[in-house]
Amino acid sequence: MEYAEEDISLTKRALELAAAGTGLVSPNPLVGCVIVSPDGSIVGEGTYTLDGVIHAEAIALEQAGERARGGTAYVSLEPHSHYGKTPPCTEALINAGIKRVVCPIEDPNPLVSGKGFDRLRNAGIEVVTGILADEASRLNEKFICWHRKKRPFVHLKLAVSLDGRISLKQSVSTALSGKEALRRVHDLRHEHDAILVGGNTAFVDQPSLTDRSGRARRRKLARIVLDNSLRISVDSPLVKTSTETPTIVFTNSNDLNKIEKLKEAGVAVMESKKGGRDLALVLDQLKNLDIQSVLVEGGTEVAGAFCDAKLVDKITFLVAPIIIGGSSAPVSIGGKGAASLEEALRLSDIAITQYGPDIEMIGYPG
Repeated sequence: MEYAEEDISLTKRALELAAAGTGLVSPNPLVGCVIVSPDGSIVGEGTYTLDGVIHAEAIALEQAGERARGGTAYVSLEPHSHYGKTPPCTEALINAGIKRVVCPIEDPNPLVSGKGFDRLRNAGIEVVTGILADEASRLNEKFICWHRKKRPFVHLKLAVSLDGRISLKQSVSTALSGKEALRRVHDLRHEHDAILVGGNTAFVDQPSLTDRSGRARRRKLARIVLDNSLRISVDSPLVKTSTETPTIVFTNSNDLNKIEKLKEAGVAVMESKKGGRDLALVLDQLKNLDIQSVLVEGGTEVAGAFCDAKLVDKITFLVAPIIIGGSSAPVSIGGKGAASLEEALRLSDIAITQYGPDIEMIGYPG
């Protein structure tokens, strides 16, 4: 279908406004709105933030006032038609005299999906959908996964050498990425609710696992450690800062003394039969904590386990232009792996970007 250039550019602006809410809306969606008067002037813009409560449509309509009457609303996600913490956005658009709504995609939330568009059409408003639908879906990929798969969005991120190694040798902390790529890592952390590593990574690297992007976020990045052996030290940066930043350890260890010390330090210890090896249970527990997205940062076995379980929604490799070699240097993905090329994890929608000397490759498992 052919769309008017004005509709495309103003929908793009609505998506830009929605993206400004990154880090400020989870577990709700990113939403932006542009109100255009009948003469074609932009008279209102809004970005939704969860703490602000007011929806993007309401913010934009308030700016527009009477100039919205007879105009068009460009919204990044289907307006809701039910009563929640706020009145329905559909009613606000109807009452403001909006005559046309341009919106890329339906809201995947069953409370909203399709109902908002139906309400607008029943009120005599023209509704145009499909413009920049792929871009809108990517923008809200975490929220869409949350509703359709009933679990957090899992984004696997690995820093590797050109030959696919993640460190010089087993149990040696190795920084591979340059400063530009490291800034990119913190932008990725800012997009997510939680960051996840294995017990070996927590023990060897002694990481802080924080968001140092410098951008505002509604709640602190939660740190998740899968550690059945309970290698994590009570003196580690993760444990020492656990009263300030949510830190969760999944384990099946019977070391009750260590578990008690971790709890006393402020760590939330989740115990189960398989501990960190039951990834479906881990994700279910995180969903119960309203964690919408998880950035998995390693190491070899954790990455392999998520790939084997087919619980990866997005993959990012930051490739440093170095070759490590050697049989003892750990590879990026462990686990069982594919028994044939037909079983191999194939990626689509590939995007490649250079950050300093490093190359970022992003893809989606098919």
